[in-house]
Amino acid sequence: MSSQALTRTRAHQPCAACRMLRRRCDSNCMLAPYFPGDEAEKFFGVHKVFGASNVIRMIQMVEESKKEDAVKAIIYEATSRLRDPVYGTAGTIFHLQRMVEELKMQVESMRAQVVQLQEQRNQLLGILMNVRHFDSTSSVHDSKFDGGNFMLDEDSMAYDPMTFFTENDWTF
Repeated sequence: MSSQALTRTRAHQPCAACRMLRRRCDSNCMLAPYFPGDEAEKFFGVHKVFGASNVIRMIQMVEESKKEDAVKAIIYEATSRLRDPVYGTAGTIFHLQRMVEELKMQVESMRAQVVQLQEQRNQLLGILMNVRHFDSTSSVHDSKFDGGNFMLDEDSMAYDPMTFFTENDWTF
């Protein structure tokens, strides 16, 4: 739909402000660009919190390039005031600041856990490197190891497992 067609349909439909205030909406209506007829709930909240005449005065005080942002801020403030009549947007800001602080604490906790896990990893890697270093430096030239086969002769065991416990008077 073109902007001219949109303007023509709006000319025939009253804006949400004029509809709620039951007045005729003409082409010079200051609230029509910001509160179209199909968005009546926005104007209802703004009117309930600030009143129509105060909203018109606030919009008139703002320069033309910033009016749309000002209306968005007014709508947000009115919605916040309806949700939290005491604190309004300040309550929302306080709540978000508290969430940011909690998230910062969680991040610090996670960082501490990461440092701890890195230390554990470094310790394990150090142990692993020591074991590998030990394995690579030790050479096995013992006659008991024959090509990967472990062989025992009678003299290689100092104690016989069958007689060890009875020789030393251990009872189970």
